[in-house]
Amino acid sequence: MKPQPLFAALLVSATLAGCAQTPPGAPEAESQRLSRELRALVGTAACTADSQCSSLAVGAKACGGPAGYLAWSSVGTDAARVKDLAARLTAAQQREIVAGGLRSNCAFVADPGAVCQAGRCQPAAPAPVTRR
Repeated sequence: MKPQPLFAALLVSATLAGCAQTPPGAPEAESQRLSRELRALVGTAACTADSQCSSLAVGAKACGGPAGYLAWSSVGTDAARVKDLAARLTAAQQREIVAGGLRSNCAFVADPGAVCQAGRCQPAAPAPVTRR
């Protein structure tokens, strides 16, 4: 079966968006703001070669570890800023997990890596999920 990189990208986007939506008029959670900022910085993740693509752990799970991975391109993207935003997003989600007493599945999410496909950096393969 051929990997579905678009599915994996959508999964990471959904993870970055968070599990709950902010009701209209409610203050936006810090993690939602940082997630939006990170997605805007990464943009289309344009590339011409696999060597321009990287994957980065983002977010946090209540059981520990990243919520997912983001494929991004070194072409025209400030690597230090991407890494800083990802770290701030992870810290914000960790604070929100503690403050809200949130729980998650304890599945380990492996880094799928990133490749250049159709001119965009995408996860190399759907991340296998294993239980801890």
